Amino acid sequence: MLNGKIQRYFRHGTLTRLRVFEAVVRHGNSTRAAEALHMAQPTVSVHLRKLTDTIGVTLLEHVGKKVRLTAAGEEVYAACQRLFQTLSELDEAIADIRGLKAGKLRIATTTAGEYLLPPLLAEFVKRHPAIEVSLHVTTREAVLERLSRDTDDVYLLTNAPENNAIAAHAILPNPLIALAPAGHPLGDEKNIPFERFAKEPLLVRDQGSGTRLAVDRLFAEHELQPLVRMELGSNEAIKEAIIAGLGVSLMYRYACGFDIDNGLALLDVRGLPRDGSWQFVQPVAKRLSFVAQTFLEFARKEARRIFAARAAQ
Repeated sequence: MLNGKIQRYFRHGTLTRLRVFEAVVRHGNSTRAAEALHMAQPTVSVHLRKLTDTIGVTLLEHVGKKVRLTAAGEEVYAACQRLFQTLSELDEAIADIRGLKAGKLRIATTTAGEYLLPPLLAEFVKRHPAIEVSLHVTTREAVLERLSRDTDDVYLLTNAPENNAIAAHAILPNPLIALAPAGHPLGDEKNIPFERFAKEPLLVRDQGSGTRLAVDRLFAEHELQPLVRMELGSNEAIKEAIIAGLGVSLMYRYACGFDIDNGLALLDVRGLPRDGSWQFVQPVAKRLSFVAQTFLEFARKEARRIFAARAAQ
């Protein structure tokens, strides 16, 4: 039986008012929240006032054009997050019961995943056409931030961070490779010592990227300093810079796409780590939806076949 003290929360419209309140806090003011919710700003103000009346204490303070949570507002906002997460889990549970006749799959990945995910998702959607897929491509730092906030179902990374709160599912080897412009003097050599490779001008990814972390770690293991010629913000930019003759680089294999461009030479450098892999990552405590579980099982079973076929085209 429901506690009589909470009866006021069952008034008509309370859920909508909580949704409006959460949006105002997330966007920082009523104007942006109204735009995001496709509501008139006066309507947003009415919802906030009625929610305040229902709860009986002030939830928001206005500081210039921004809003700030009161102590009570902090509690209500946290409750909103828990409530909306519960409703989301309920929705996914119903989708489970329907047996993939509906549902959503939310994935976040780094820019390197742009090559990997489209063929994988294309095959999955072909088998389950009713599933709605959302793919968010961003930096590694932003992906890890989304992971910490549990924004998506799964996250595609190369070499997930070592963390007991994270579960990683390896789906495809993704070793680190050495690249140079076609016709480079090292192109015909075999078993090149890493110390020799390290004497070449190096093109590197920006700080915080997964590739940059691996490259910095590798040079540290060899107790060498890289001769960084240029730092670039994308794998495509690095490939073009190599082709232009600006230097050599270390990249993960599938950051190059399925084929290594004609303007690039793959160098046989000794001592490069071969244990890199593409991994789907999730919080350990997260209960994956049936849709996400099905996708992970599909990826583990089919990824190698799909990519081998794509590379052979």
